[in-house]
Amino acid sequence: MRRREIALAAPEADSEGSRDAQFVTALARGLDVLRAFRRGDPPLGNQELAQRTGLPKATVSRLTYTLSSLGFLAYAPVTAKYTLSIRALALGFTALGSLGVRDVARPHMQALADETGVSVALGARDGTSMVYIEHCRGASPLHMGIEVGSHISLARSAMGRAFLAGLDLAERVQLMEAMSHRDNWAEIRQGIEETLAGYTARGFVLLIGDWRPEINAVGVPLVLGSGGSLTFALNCCGPAALLSRDDLIDRVGPRLMASAHAIRKAMNME
Repeated sequence: MRRREIALAAPEADSEGSRDAQFVTALARGLDVLRAFRRGDPPLGNQELAQRTGLPKATVSRLTYTLSSLGFLAYAPVTAKYTLSIRALALGFTALGSLGVRDVARPHMQALADETGVSVALGARDGTSMVYIEHCRGASPLHMGIEVGSHISLARSAMGRAFLAGLDLAERVQLMEAMSHRDNWAEIRQGIEETLAGYTARGFVLLIGDWRPEINAVGVPLVLGSGGSLTFALNCCGPAALLSRDDLIDRVGPRLMASAHAIRKAMNME
């Protein structure tokens, strides 16, 4: 490994750390670096990681050196770039394995996938994205190439908008504020509000070509624990040729609601 800025200085003081003596800023920034990697990424250099995290390049350089020394990043000397290591990936698989909801949800999801012929997925929030934590395929040969671990837009997808529908008002307002820097936010916000109004009327969110022109989808929140302490979302999506608007409204949406109810009941949440 070639020489880089390896001296670990004390973390720069910031307002967040100064407000809370228990908050470890250096740890938070290290986790920001790990979260900057996404499925399908090529190796990333310090400059790219600095752009993604908003941290100074010198800070990122110290963090990547530390993370690679601990085995959470793999460093390629020839390109001076990093990838997530097996040790870092193992943390994710351990977390997935600890989510009992996946084991409970899977048979209900697969039954709906078999019935509809398309994909049914379970997702959780990761920042302003949703990440697939379980995915069941139907018999259709047409698939979208999204697997467990894939990230999709929270603001524009049926899964993300279903997640928003499962939050209480204060949490929803806070999350939407965090997304308000996006391009075309006024248009996106209007779409979210229309989708949530449809959720209030139907009990599920409906997206007809909004996420991708050729894809239709429905989604429902899956709220577990008292006070919604754990919020997930379920979606069913597929080619518009297989999932028409009428079919989603009359059959698939209600079945997805029933699946969410069955999962909650199986987990003693009903």
